[in-house]
Amino acid sequence: MNHLATIFRCTILVFFLQYLLTTFDHRFIPLGELTVEPASPVLLGSSLTIYCSIQKFQHLNEWFDILLELNGETVNKWNRVNQTTMTFTVPSVRRPKSTALCKLKTDRWPQVVGELQIQAGLPPDRPKNIICLTTRSSEAVNCSWSKGQQTHITTYYNVTISRSNWTQVHSDVIQDSGEVSIGKGLLDVNTTYMLTITGYNQLGESAQSDPFPFCLQDIVIPETPKITRVEFERDSTAVMLLWKTAEFSEDLRPYIRLRTHNETWLDAEGVGIHQNLTEVENIRPLTEYEFQLKTCMITLFVKHIYTTSCTNRTNTSEMCVCSRWSSSEWKTSPGKGPSQQLDVWRTFSGTGTNGRKEVTVLWKPLPAEAYSGELQLYKISWTTEQNQEVSCSPAVLQCSLQLSAEVQALNISAVTSCGMSPPVKLSLRLSGVTAPALGDLTSAGNDDTILVSWSQLENKQQSELLYYVIEWISQPDARLQWKKLDKDLQNTSITGLTVGVRYKVYLYAVTTGGVSNPSSRLVYSNEKKPVSGPSVSVLVHVERRMQIQWDELPLEERRGFITHYTIYFHTLGSSSTEAKVSVPESGQRKMWLDCPGGTLVLQMTASNSAGEGPPGKRISSQPATSPVDLVIVLVFIITVFIAIIANLMCCSCVRKRIKQSCMSWGPSWLVENMPKLGHSKAIQLLKLESEPLYTSIQYDPPLSPITVISQDESDQVYPMIQIDVSQTESGGPTAGEPSVGSDTWPPFDSQQNHCSYKPQNATLAHQEGLKNSSTNADGLIGQSNIVEDFIDFPAGLSCDFHREPVCAEGSKENVLGDRVIQERRLFEEEEESALNTVETRTTNTMETLDVSGIALNGGYFPQVTFPVSKH
Repeated sequence: MNHLATIFRCTILVFFLQYLLTTFDHRFIPLGELTVEPASPVLLGSSLTIYCSIQKFQHLNEWFDILLELNGETVNKWNRVNQTTMTFTVPSVRRPKSTALCKLKTDRWPQVVGELQIQAGLPPDRPKNIICLTTRSSEAVNCSWSKGQQTHITTYYNVTISRSNWTQVHSDVIQDSGEVSIGKGLLDVNTTYMLTITGYNQLGESAQSDPFPFCLQDIVIPETPKITRVEFERDSTAVMLLWKTAEFSEDLRPYIRLRTHNETWLDAEGVGIHQNLTEVENIRPLTEYEFQLKTCMITLFVKHIYTTSCTNRTNTSEMCVCSRWSSSEWKTSPGKGPSQQLDVWRTFSGTGTNGRKEVTVLWKPLPAEAYSGELQLYKISWTTEQNQEVSCSPAVLQCSLQLSAEVQALNISAVTSCGMSPPVKLSLRLSGVTAPALGDLTSAGNDDTILVSWSQLENKQQSELLYYVIEWISQPDARLQWKKLDKDLQNTSITGLTVGVRYKVYLYAVTTGGVSNPSSRLVYSNEKKPVSGPSVSVLVHVERRMQIQWDELPLEERRGFITHYTIYFHTLGSSSTEAKVSVPESGQRKMWLDCPGGTLVLQMTASNSAGEGPPGKRISSQPATSPVDLVIVLVFIITVFIAIIANLMCCSCVRKRIKQSCMSWGPSWLVENMPKLGHSKAIQLLKLESEPLYTSIQYDPPLSPITVISQDESDQVYPMIQIDVSQTESGGPTAGEPSVGSDTWPPFDSQQNHCSYKPQNATLAHQEGLKNSSTNADGLIGQSNIVEDFIDFPAGLSCDFHREPVCAEGSKENVLGDRVIQERRLFEEEEESALNTVETRTTNTMETLDVSGIALNGGYFPQVTFPVSKH
């Protein structure tokens, strides 16, 4: 299977290669020829006609589509001559060398018919600027001329030398050159000759040049010198050229020219150190130079053909004859080490650890022309007990140090690959003197420059003055900039400032005794309107007067020195004109303001020399209420509230609802009617210290000992008694009503009419014995009161008990009196009034009810008495 795949790949490759070979054969084998009229070379800019003819094709009787490309551009102007030939017209030939390519269009791709190279050029110009020179040691005369524009084709120059009578002495033909050498043996020393030159080529012939007359003694120049050595000085700013020549003369002066990278020659007059040694200055470091040298001498022959002005002479009438330029010498200048000191400064940041002072050293970078090579580092050194130094990166312009207090000066240098700059001393001492006062800081007419001026130091200080340093710090970002100034200056300019940014300018005087204290001023290069207005607030606002306070604008929003503030205010909802008050900037941001009544709307703006800024946040304020008005309002509210409560209390339904709410919300003991010992009638009787009158219907009978019985026994011994009020009043029960002893008595509501008192169980004998006994009264005082307080009679009904028993033992019935006074009200308000009425109440007659039918097991049944009317 693998073998079959390999055979298949090889077959495909063979067919592909065959296809490529066939294609190559058809595309690159010429099928015809190209001809051009006029024949090459042709004149640049002229028109020509190119013929393309097919000669090697199997179907010559067919019509073919042919195209022509000239320098890669298709020629669109064509004409068909016959089936196999076409002509193409080129309106203008623009290149000295052109390529014409004729192609045949086919179904697959164009095939090459033929290719033709076309040469174009120009006829020679008239030769000009002919000059012939020679030297004393030379065997020939060298003549040269200017050929004019380039012809682009082979050109010949016919040089003819004739005597003054035009008798030809010598003739020579030079090809494509502008120089010719003529042997001195053909010429006489004192004979004048005429030299003429004519140029020609295939496109034409130039006119004959102007005749150049010369005599051998007039064309002799100094020998061409030769540069033997080129040496650079250490600082790379000067070069030494050592040269020699075949002749020696004190009148020879060297002239040097140089250039870099085939640029324009620069003439540099050399300074002769001694004979044949010349120095040239202002050489750039690390630059490759080409040097040439010539020598010149003063000539007395004014008619000398080749003379120039002697530029090194003060007498401009003198003329010099100079040699030809020597052959070139190439040399690369070495690197240049820094030759000038750094500009340095320092700032103090306070005291660091262990009492060491924190110093930031600043420096300006050296100009590029001050050194060559690569800047490697900055070195800072100082001396204490031993020499110390630190190195800082070449990418930074400052370095922070922590130094001991005894360090008084630093030395700073820049180190490059070609050397180190001279160290500069930076003093860290303070001289204690004050720097000159700064004058007015004014704008220089543009937005980024200000002019700074100051006065001089006193005479005694000026002798010690070294230089000035001026600082300017932008606020609030505190970006420090500085520069060093000469001691003789009294003004300078600061550039690169930003409009609307405040700067603080400091001036220092550096003397031999140290650095002075600074003088400072605040300045804007140019002011702009404030960004916003201040935020205002109201401290006190009374009727037609208020006290306001505003915040100081942030520094970056002022953009100038604030001259005044403007307060705008008007009454809310009023159509009256907005009032404004101008407040000068005095540092105080609080004031009293007279204003109209009602709610006010306020806002505030700030202004500087550039104008008024936008208003700040708008606020509203209304006057505060006076204390008298507040008291009146409070009294009125309280009066209305009390009146409403009083009206509500007069309604019984409201009182009832209040009582029910209290009973439902609070605990039961708050509303339970507990007995009050202070209102007990027994205690009141005892206070009389006399025998109580038992005939009184308003006092309890004597109490007897209590025997506790069970609930079942109590129900059997003391059955529940029902009393019908209407029966009592009439003397008997009415028809259909329950009688005494009935199970449904009493008919009153259990919560309001049921007596909760349980009779005391005792023997009759014992009860009789208690009648005359008063010794047990103290122990039983509270019992009658408990009975009275816990028996809840119907309204208007009073239950009193006789001391004497009226019920016989075994009786089953109890009969109540004829009527029950339906009044329960107890006169408990005043104790004295109750005692005063005791005697009158004891004279009242008592009606006892015959109680029968109630079984008493030797116990006591309470006696019920009813007050009898005195009538």
